[in-house]
Amino acid sequence: MKSGAKKIYPSIVKPLFDRIVALILIVLSLPILLVATILLMVSHKGKILFFQKRAGKDQEIFSVFKFKTLKENGNGTSPVGGLMRKLSIDELPQLFNVLKGDMSLVGPRPLLVEYLEYYDEFENVRHSVLPGITGWAQVHGRNLSDWKTRMEHDIYYVNRISFLLDCKILLLTFIQLFKFGQADFIGQKQETFIEYAKRR
Repeated sequence: MKSGAKKIYPSIVKPLFDRIVALILIVLSLPILLVATILLMVSHKGKILFFQKRAGKDQEIFSVFKFKTLKENGNGTSPVGGLMRKLSIDELPQLFNVLKGDMSLVGPRPLLVEYLEYYDEFENVRHSVLPGITGWAQVHGRNLSDWKTRMEHDIYYVNRISFLLDCKILLLTFIQLFKFGQADFIGQKQETFIEYAKRR
């Protein structure tokens, strides 16, 4: 791909593609969103959404939207929340983040704000593009991978961003929706990025 096309896709084509697809997905998933909202209103006493500050492109801070899945005391997921995580339904509200322009459909996952001061120069490259609902790291191990591998996958994507790669990731993501095990927390590596950064 020529350098001009490389710049046009992420800056012009990709944002337009993101918003069109996000809008279509929101319309198609309205029945799921409605059912999820009703179930959460009943099981979580009306608390439906979870908002958390995350670092986006150029380290700008924004609020990521998710369906609330944790119990009120924060100790584990509720039965309804656990099911939503298995099916990745808790991620659906992030389609509205895409419409707002805070996120892309595909890109490095937005991480916690407190991680910002711990990135090295190589890792910080992940903030040169919009964060995504899914990404190269998510279709190659998701949270089962260690931090070093996840960062390498993120930078791999940033350096090779293209329409074909995005389509490939979206297809692999769709396939992984049926592999519920990777959405579980049991058996996942629980080390935080800060813990990893301090020992590297």
